[in-house]
Amino acid sequence: MRRPEKEINDLREILTILEQACVCRIAFCDNNKPYIVPVNFAVRKNNLYFHCAKAGRKIDILKKNAQICFEVDSGTEIVTGESPCAWGMKYRSVIGFGRASFITDSAGKKAALDIIMEKYAGAGNFSYKEEALSKVLVISVAIESMTGKKSVVS
Repeated sequence: MRRPEKEINDLREILTILEQACVCRIAFCDNNKPYIVPVNFAVRKNNLYFHCAKAGRKIDILKKNAQICFEVDSGTEIVTGESPCAWGMKYRSVIGFGRASFITDSAGKKAALDIIMEKYAGAGNFSYKEEALSKVLVISVAIESMTGKKSVVS
């Protein structure tokens, strides 16, 4: 990292950022061209989970190249200044890399969707109709590495 004073080395702080972030941006590489999509997500035990339709560009890309990069951020706030160069941004972010795989069985989908629902809805019992499960694809990303960064400009 070019600015080591901004690096977050504490895994607990990185996990807190992942918990607090509402959106995860997943980056794919398709024939040497980047493609990025925002998704709802959750992280548990070094795996990132998200869901999507069973067909589409990201699925086509993942079938050819399962390597992804992801980014989340939280606590963003613009800090104004006396001049344009004195402006800044407060933020905490995480960038990670991993390998995606498709979860196709109903039990696996339910378990992953429960993790996502717990993030956004809190604790509770969740039920899913088989018809809905058959229409959704759930993706698990085995996180291979991630780094955190923060700016506390004041």
